[in-house]
Amino acid sequence: MMLRIFLFSFAFLFALRAMAQQYTTDAESDPKAKAALDKLRKKYEAYKTLEADFTLEIEVPEQPVEVQKGHLIQQGDKYRLKLQDRTMVSDGESVWLYLAKHQEVQINNVEEDPEAGVFNSPKDLLAAYQWKNHVYVLTAEFTENGRLIQQIEFKPTSRDADYSKVRLTIDKKTNEILRIKTFNKDGSRFTLKVDKISGNKSYPAGTFTFSKSECPDCHWEDLRI
Repeated sequence: MMLRIFLFSFAFLFALRAMAQQYTTDAESDPKAKAALDKLRKKYEAYKTLEADFTLEIEVPEQPVEVQKGHLIQQGDKYRLKLQDRTMVSDGESVWLYLAKHQEVQINNVEEDPEAGVFNSPKDLLAAYQWKNHVYVLTAEFTENGRLIQQIEFKPTSRDADYSKVRLTIDKKTNEILRIKTFNKDGSRFTLKVDKISGNKSYPAGTFTFSKSECPDCHWEDLRI
């Protein structure tokens, strides 16, 4: 359960699942939005490695806004994600979830065929337009701080989804993700702002595993099948 909760938080970093009010089936998704997502996908898939700093703002009704800083390193299916007191690392076969506050490490298998709408790694970032149970539309183009902005929104076709929409904001000229805002049905809001992103750096092999030397006093729970 704790891993799923963390994966759901991780989804806010790379969510591309939001709303299109005038569409009701995935076949009716906006071609302009798909074209923008294709450009975005090609840009990021061209990177052999990817590194990003981001800010996550969490809004819950009647509570102060919580702000967390995060850092991601990705190489294909491998990644290391740091978000406040949690670290998530994968070598493409296993996933290590380090909970610093609880001095605990959980190890799970990587899901080979995750369901649409569930993000298990950064590689799921730009596959949303292929999902069969979401629709999307380019809702707006405007200028912001001298940048030409495109805003794309998705919605799930299932009434059982726990979110109503997610809004993706990108820089049209550079094809870069600027922010993603998730709107949950319980009134909570999650805004992910990409502060800095770079590609094609080299990283040591040990970057994508979590060793016991990183937390020798932790409780380790191996949940792999």
